[in-house]
Amino acid sequence: MARQMQNVVIAGGGTAGWLSAAYLAARRPDLSITLVEAPDIPTIGVGEGTWPTMRDTLRIIGIPEAEFLRECDASFKQGSRFDGWRTGKDNDSYLHPFTAPAPGDMRAVLSAWQQNAPGVAFASAVTPQADACNRNLAPRQRSMPDYAGALNYGYHLDAGKFARLLERHATARLGVTHVADHISDVEVGDDGLVDALVLREGGRLEGDFFLDCTGMAAVIADGHLQGGWVDRSDVSFNDRALAVQVPTLPDAAIASQTIGTAHEAGWLWDIALPTRRGIGCVYSSRFCDDVQAEATLRAYIAANVAGADLDSLAPRKLSFRTGHRERFWQGNCLAVGLSAGFIEPLEASAIVLIELSLKALAENFPASRSSLPAHAARFNTLFRYRWDRIVDFLKLHYVLSERAEPFWLAQRALETVPASLAEQLVLWRDQPPSQWDFPQIDEIFSAYSQHYVLYGMGFPAPETAPVADLELAQRRLAEVRERARGLAAALPTNRVYLDAVNTTAAPDAREGEIA
Repeated sequence: MARQMQNVVIAGGGTAGWLSAAYLAARRPDLSITLVEAPDIPTIGVGEGTWPTMRDTLRIIGIPEAEFLRECDASFKQGSRFDGWRTGKDNDSYLHPFTAPAPGDMRAVLSAWQQNAPGVAFASAVTPQADACNRNLAPRQRSMPDYAGALNYGYHLDAGKFARLLERHATARLGVTHVADHISDVEVGDDGLVDALVLREGGRLEGDFFLDCTGMAAVIADGHLQGGWVDRSDVSFNDRALAVQVPTLPDAAIASQTIGTAHEAGWLWDIALPTRRGIGCVYSSRFCDDVQAEATLRAYIAANVAGADLDSLAPRKLSFRTGHRERFWQGNCLAVGLSAGFIEPLEASAIVLIELSLKALAENFPASRSSLPAHAARFNTLFRYRWDRIVDFLKLHYVLSERAEPFWLAQRALETVPASLAEQLVLWRDQPPSQWDFPQIDEIFSAYSQHYVLYGMGFPAPETAPVADLELAQRRLAEVRERARGLAAALPTNRVYLDAVNTTAAPDAREGEIA
């Protein structure tokens, strides 16, 4: 009888490790799951943005939404706003929201937008979420069931608190075994499969299947299995970040979106939580040194955070290798999280890749060792495709820019644009992005995401559309405006909603029926 795969060992904690433990324990109660992490190695802890997929992930794991919001100092994320990416001028801003544009033939929607509201931003014309973001509104009412919303949303969160919540939930409610110990060696058999982790204090920890969640160290995947590396720094130049947490006033507005502000050699992120803002400066060491980056970061905080004590801030420097594994799944080991790879933190792809990796593993967990090669080959093909699509989508944010600094000019150089993206840009001059361009299961960045970036950055829209479709699209855009007014009257602000959750107060009195 073939050896059955039952004992899963997860190397490393943090978001990747504990999300893996909790998700697999919830989805696959037939498995025995052990997580081992060093008790004195801190995690990076700056992955603070999620995609809407996190709502389903938390529901599967079994964590109530209000508990998650309270324990993780979390807020709602309804998309990303990009300031200064096209021209760098004061009025240069566009939104990539999570709610899809008005339904219908996109050629007709684009024509209706250009004919009826040429001075209105694309996102503001095609979805009520843009107005909700402008007003700092929550995407849901407290009376709604957990993880339901009037608008599509993900979260901003404190990554350290999130990992601790997952740890408590996984060990107390889902039966995950937690081992605090250092991994001193990895035993790999003659067949190329991992037999055991050797721990400093606990000896051998055997397993049938292993997850490498040890971050950029990639202790198993890189250190012992030599899974190969694909360098993507020829396309994505940014390789440094300075990160800081800035306390905010108790009544400060909580933004509904991540704010990404371009600077001369990169961009800054700004993520609002109930008690603080996570702010960071992303840059390329080829075009900016650490001193310039810190000056850029401090100038942004001084201009945008009321009452910030600049003297008390001590930015944390992060250096990262841009790329991903050549083989994510090798033998009986799967690299998850930063051990699988990293591209700059634009559009929050890191956590959603963890979620998608776990979903694919849980639904296709190998029953025996004999099936490992087939599972690994299929997984690696799918996730190489996903990483290629991420690289293309992030590059899309740069190639349409008109900024003239050396960093931005280099980003537009033809030799740095992936052939797949260049081909799509030619196609999209004749027709808008569609599902035919993104045919895989669980696409991270759908055609709708491409629409928001393309037309937010001023990409020319195809002009032809059937008259009947155009008339329908005009009615749809009118419905968007009406829907925005209804939501403005019915939804509480993020501050009101989250303050009520964090003090277990009654729902906001403004919360009536959604119009």
